[in-house]
Amino acid sequence: METKNIILELRTKNGMSQDELAEKVFVTRQAVSRWETGETTPNTETLKLLSKLFNVSINTLLGSPQQLFCQCCGMPLNEDDILSRETDGTINEEYCKWCYHDGKYTYSDMDSLINFCAETFANENWPAEAVRAHMSELLPKLNYWKKLS
Repeated sequence: METKNIILELRTKNGMSQDELAEKVFVTRQAVSRWETGETTPNTETLKLLSKLFNVSINTLLGSPQQLFCQCCGMPLNEDDILSRETDGTINEEYCKWCYHDGKYTYSDMDSLINFCAETFANENWPAEAVRAHMSELLPKLNYWKKLS
């Protein structure tokens, strides 16, 4: 879905007029109209305000143009309800809610996360050692672990 349709859908679903939405994100009604016709797209700061107002990710507002992955565990972040949140409630699109919440990281060392995943996700088709091997290869490539090393 395109940004213009997403903004229109979110606005109407929340029972807002273009004027009401414009007031909440500090723009004119004409700006909202231009977004909804596809003439323009909100700027970065306005996307942040829309994200907070509608409780959706910026990625969702932009029509999910890229696949996001948790930069701690590698989980696909394909639904807004699994995205992490900052202490002020804003969405953080870099991490899942299990690896980062309320401004704090859950894991400080790779071994803890690898052990958790091996215990949680291992099954007869994917034994614990295979999970460990997969996570050991994946995690060092993710931004969270890169900045810790």
